[in-house]
Amino acid sequence: MSITFKRDEVKKHSTSDSCWVIVNNKVYDVTSFLQDHPGGSEYILEFAGKDITSIMKDSVYHTHSDAAYDVLTEYYIGEVVKDDHVQERNVIKQAVNANKIGSQRDQEFLDLRKPLFSQLWNATYSKEYYLEQVHRPRYTPYTVPYFDNPYLDMLSKTNWFIVPVLWLPFVVFQLWKSLNCAYGSIQVTSQGFSIGILFWTLLEYVLHRFLFHLDKLLPDHPIALLVHFTLHGIHHHMPMDRLRLVMPPILTIILSIPVFQLAHGLFHPPLAYSFVAGAFFGYVCYDMIHYYLHHANVLKIYFRELKRYHIAHHYKNFDSGFGITSKLWDYVFGTVLYLDESK
Repeated sequence: MSITFKRDEVKKHSTSDSCWVIVNNKVYDVTSFLQDHPGGSEYILEFAGKDITSIMKDSVYHTHSDAAYDVLTEYYIGEVVKDDHVQERNVIKQAVNANKIGSQRDQEFLDLRKPLFSQLWNATYSKEYYLEQVHRPRYTPYTVPYFDNPYLDMLSKTNWFIVPVLWLPFVVFQLWKSLNCAYGSIQVTSQGFSIGILFWTLLEYVLHRFLFHLDKLLPDHPIALLVHFTLHGIHHHMPMDRLRLVMPPILTIILSIPVFQLAHGLFHPPLAYSFVAGAFFGYVCYDMIHYYLHHANVLKIYFRELKRYHIAHHYKNFDSGFGITSKLWDYVFGTVLYLDESK
C-alpha cells in the first residue's frame, strides 16, 4: 500500500533543502533534481510544495513532454490522501497509464545501469523505434557506463574544464604563430581571428544539423544507429549527463583536421594561423556555453533566453533550434524554434 500525505504536509516541503511537488495526486520529492532541472531550479522552487499538474501542461511556462513525466517516476514517494482534493478521475488515469507505458517502453530500449555500447551493438531496433526512444530524454543521478571495459569507458567521459585547459593554450600558440610569421601583424591576426570565430558559428550549426541530427537520412541499420547514438544520440537521451556533454578531445581532433586543411589551403600563413585560433576559440566558447546552459542558473541577460531556446530543442522539437551559442544561422536558414507555441 502506498504512503499517503495530506496536502498541508506537502506544503511544508517548499525549500531547496526539501522540495516536494504534487502531480496527478502523486507526491514527488524532487530535491535532488533541482540543480539539474533543464529550466533551472527557480522554476521548480516557485511551485515547491504545491500541485503542479496544471503548470506542467501550461504553455506559458512550458508544456512538458512525456519524457518529463517519465523523469518524475524516479522521485515518487507516495500519494495525496484520497478525497483531499477532487480532480477528474479519467485525466488522472490517463496520465498514470501514460507514465507506466513510457517507463516500460524505455526499459525495453536500454538498461541505463548496464554498458550501453554492447546493448546497442546487439540491438535489433528499427530506425523508427530507435529515433522515438532516443529523443525521449531520461535523467539519472549517476553517470551511465558506455563501454564494458573500464579504461575505454573512462576515455568516453570528459569533464567540462578539460576543454579550456587543453585548447586555450593551443589558441594562444596559434595566435603567436600568426604574429611571428612573415608579413604577420596585429591587424592581420585580428582579422583572421574574427573570421575564424564567425566560421565556427557556421560550423557549429552545420555539424549539429547535418551530422548530429542526420535522422531522416540515417540508414536503418544497427551500426548506423550505434554511430548516431555515440555521436549525439546519447546526449539527447541523457541530456543532463555531466560527463558526456562536452566533446571528447579525440573527436575534436578528428573534426578539426578539415579545418586545418581549409585554413592553410585558402589563406597565407599569418591569416591561416589566426583563423584556426579563432575557430578553436569559438569551439571552446561553444562547449562552455553548452555546459552552462544545461547545468547552471544562467544570467538573465542573453543566456536565459538562450537556455530556454536550447532546452526547447531537447524537450519540444529536436528538428529545429540548432544554434547553441546564438540563433544567427537558425534565422539565416529558417530553422528558428519558436518558443511561443502559437507561431
